[in-house]
Amino acid sequence: MPRIISIDYGAKRTGLAVTDPLQIIATGLTTVESKQLIPFLKDYFAREEVELIIIGEPKNWDDSDTHATPLVEKFIKQLQKNFPNIPVKKVDERYTSKMAKDAMLEMGLKKIQRRNKKLVDEIAATIMLQEYMRTP
Repeated sequence: MPRIISIDYGAKRTGLAVTDPLQIIATGLTTVESKQLIPFLKDYFAREEVELIIIGEPKNWDDSDTHATPLVEKFIKQLQKNFPNIPVKKVDERYTSKMAKDAMLEMGLKKIQRRNKKLVDEIAATIMLQEYMRTP
């Protein structure tokens, strides 16, 4: 069974998470510099079968666009151009970074480790994927 990949896209770096082949467990994959994301995904998709890409859609409390929304929309177009056979689905990413930081605190990570933005992005992508997998 193919995997689902989750993307927490940012201007500088992007957190990635994937399901296992049976789509039971979501696991953090890595964090990649955003300018290297398409080549990274090409390599990953050559090795792993992926049936769906989910990407966090940045929105404000009132559902209006944030400053990051146009960046994500532009990147979605790049995804669709480079990977036309893999559907892309937008998911709500509100609170995922805060949830990631809270999870890091609960894991007992030291303050210096909690400041690692790469880890925050990867955990946020994992949380998005877990939430997506929970919804019927």
